[in-house]
Amino acid sequence: MNIAVTEGINLTPATFTQGLNVWSSGDGTPGSDTYDGAANAALVAGDGDFGTCLELQKTASTQYLRYMGETPIYPGVYYQIKARVKAMSGALPTLRISAYAANSSGNALSGVNTRGGGSTLSSYGDVVEITAIVGTGSRSGVDMAWGVNADYGHFGLTLEGASGGVVRIDDIEITDVTNYFLRDMQNVVDVTDYGAVGNGSTNDTAAFEAADDDADGRKILVPAGEYYIADTLSLNHEVIFEGTLSMPTDAILLLTKNFSYPPYAAAFADEELAFKKAFQALLNNVDHETLDLGGRMISLSGPVDMQAAVPNRTSYATRRVIRNGQLSALSNSDWDTETVTSRATYSTSNTRTLTNVSNINAVPVGSLVTGAGVGREIYVKSKNNATSELTLSAPLYDAQGTQTFTFTLFKYMLDFSGFSSMEKFGISGVEFQCNSRASGIKLPPSGKVFALHDCFVTRPKDRGITSIGTGCQGMLVDNCQFLSAEDALNVSDRTSIALNVNANDTKLRHNRATRFLHWAVMSGQNHVITGNHFFQGDTVAGGIRSAGIILTQTFSSCVISDNYIDNCWVEWSNEYDATPDFDTGFSFSSLSISGNIFLSGDVADWFTYLVIKPYGTGHFLNGFSVTDNKFRSINGSIDRVERVDTSFSDLDFNRARDVLFAGNTFHNIDTPAVNPLRIEHVQSTSTNRWVVDTNDTLPFGGWARGVDAVTAKNAIRNGSGNAVYSMPYVNTEQGSNRDQVDLVWPESVNGQVQVTVRMDRHA
Repeated sequence: MNIAVTEGINLTPATFTQGLNVWSSGDGTPGSDTYDGAANAALVAGDGDFGTCLELQKTASTQYLRYMGETPIYPGVYYQIKARVKAMSGALPTLRISAYAANSSGNALSGVNTRGGGSTLSSYGDVVEITAIVGTGSRSGVDMAWGVNADYGHFGLTLEGASGGVVRIDDIEITDVTNYFLRDMQNVVDVTDYGAVGNGSTNDTAAFEAADDDADGRKILVPAGEYYIADTLSLNHEVIFEGTLSMPTDAILLLTKNFSYPPYAAAFADEELAFKKAFQALLNNVDHETLDLGGRMISLSGPVDMQAAVPNRTSYATRRVIRNGQLSALSNSDWDTETVTSRATYSTSNTRTLTNVSNINAVPVGSLVTGAGVGREIYVKSKNNATSELTLSAPLYDAQGTQTFTFTLFKYMLDFSGFSSMEKFGISGVEFQCNSRASGIKLPPSGKVFALHDCFVTRPKDRGITSIGTGCQGMLVDNCQFLSAEDALNVSDRTSIALNVNANDTKLRHNRATRFLHWAVMSGQNHVITGNHFFQGDTVAGGIRSAGIILTQTFSSCVISDNYIDNCWVEWSNEYDATPDFDTGFSFSSLSISGNIFLSGDVADWFTYLVIKPYGTGHFLNGFSVTDNKFRSINGSIDRVERVDTSFSDLDFNRARDVLFAGNTFHNIDTPAVNPLRIEHVQSTSTNRWVVDTNDTLPFGGWARGVDAVTAKNAIRNGSGNAVYSMPYVNTEQGSNRDQVDLVWPESVNGQVQVTVRMDRHA
């Protein structure tokens, strides 16, 4: 509020010369006695100090002089009431400004102060000025704070002490002194003008709402103090916080005019609490879709349970974004990993459930499951204590029966797992400074299109992004950096993983990741992985390496293109198959790897860039394209670029279909892999059976299952040197490894041919 409110209003009471019928000897209300015609009151003209003034003889121990006019009270407006008085004779009284405070019904306000400070006259003839300030807010310098329920007042003097004294009183003045309380005349309203106390316990919600209602485009000032807000508070004007707020967890602060993190940081003494309250508002505010952190660093003392910060929401499906800031994990025990072991039973008839779980109360939802026959990155999605059952994020490949499992709970800076589902939530331009203490983000158990753009996940202790269910459906991770805390460790000592996926349609694009054990463990189908650079080497000469990308299902329908795959490999398995032996389906199918840079250095010669690992028997390739890639090894050569990990089983090469290895380049690779394979065969001695050897060049050591073409490079001649124009027939899958073909001629001949051999057949 400012003094413009009182412009045009005559605040000063009527002069005594205008008539004493408006000057009450009571409380000033209509019907109270006046000094008009009173024996103890008279007008005196020509006083040397006052001119015409009121001379009043004190006839009671407490005597009142109140103006009967109604002086209006406005929130944020402050009046100074001033009276000049001098003693003429008799007893010297104590004088103070006093008033009658009225509400809109004219009734007296209860519980408010109606008297200013007292001043006792000490001599005759000396002019003494008596003042007091009245207003709605309890500010320093305000004598009478009446709150926002005050409507008007009757102002004047109170004379206290012995009777009989005579005083003269100049005309009483009332002036607007609001400018005393508006710093440099800022265009603000102050919540204390509306009754806010700021003592940390009084509920100031109504005062804040009144200030907001009256702001009319001005800013709201919250001066120093601690203001308790008991209920949800929505403020529709910009707020300046010098004091702080305290609120129950379920009470929401909605700063609709200046919604961003910095005002919340100013509003709450704790920056972590401020982040939670700002996030709470983000999910409860229809006017804003983005929480801007303002470039601020927010220190977190422990994992932030994002759903607990918003207790009125268990799911969310409207686009919301957190952007532009840093989150930093402080060093304390709240980040420590929790580990529980428990016996449980697994059956392939219920592939995502553990039953008869002992001590199930101690098993945390969201914990990593390990044990015999458990694939990588299997998590507890939910649990039912009553039935002693755990629901898993994926099936187990060989855990039939009862065994002891280990459940490991990593601690995440932002933990969304308390939500049953979230959709269209994004984080952009945020750095997660995990500081080797915390993991990054735990996704909700279900949801769609979680997006991470232009973010840094720096030095996560265990995991960067974890999906414990299907909250990764359609996830977008673009232009992010995952910087390992294990950069200095050798590959064999690393345990951290940048991210995992359980659902379909993820896009990983233009990211960079450094020296994790694995960059991405990916279940589901239809993923697009393009333009990324992930590297996982170390300084050990001839050292081992690990998988950069792990695909955990046979039918992939994925594209891996234009990546820089550095000192790691792409591994394709079926470890999320509860019955991993092939029975029906497409087996290892529908994967395209194209246009990538594959580089390695100082690796063991058995290192390969592409690994297929069947966890059961009978599997085969069925739609696999590897094209236009650049394979290169430095500081030593490697045997080949692809292999089958036969820890559990080999592939069935008799069923290979639609395999394409073409357009790739190989440098320091002893045996390139090509299919279809074009072979130049020279037969210098005449024979009717030419053995054409693929020299282990067919991908994965596949069989020579077909010949697309046989082309003579020159004249085919018999033993007499005569040209022969007949064609041979072909015997495929020859030799001990079935990787040779025989060209069988009608007679013994010699010459040179070009043979195109395939390891596959068309579907």
